[in-house]
Amino acid sequence: MINLLAIFIGGGLGSLCRYGISKLTLKFTDTNFPLGTFVSNTLSCIVLAVAVIYFSGKISGNTALKLFVITGFCGGFSTFSTFSIETFELLKQGNFIVALLNILISVLVGVSLIFFILKNQS
Repeated sequence: MINLLAIFIGGGLGSLCRYGISKLTLKFTDTNFPLGTFVSNTLSCIVLAVAVIYFSGKISGNTALKLFVITGFCGGFSTFSTFSIETFELLKQGNFIVALLNILISVLVGVSLIFFILKNQS
């Protein structure tokens, strides 16, 4: 039961952070590029990679905390569905270059961050 509660609370906090970042980016930028989702997904990749390092060494036995951060928080903070719908909307509006850039930059940055942070851990 504690594991489910940890995921629930982590997911809620991650979702609130994603919402806040989206609002902040809209406040400070005026672009077709879905910057809020990109920033949230990028930061989530960093948090996830750091958490994997942390939990693989120090406290691998604390399942509830691991689920809180990795499954809950990172799951709520990152968002593939929003990335997908925003890319679809860009395509629908004829913004093919921005849509393609969104796909390429998001995937390359996310995977690269995970790779570079975790490459020396194996």
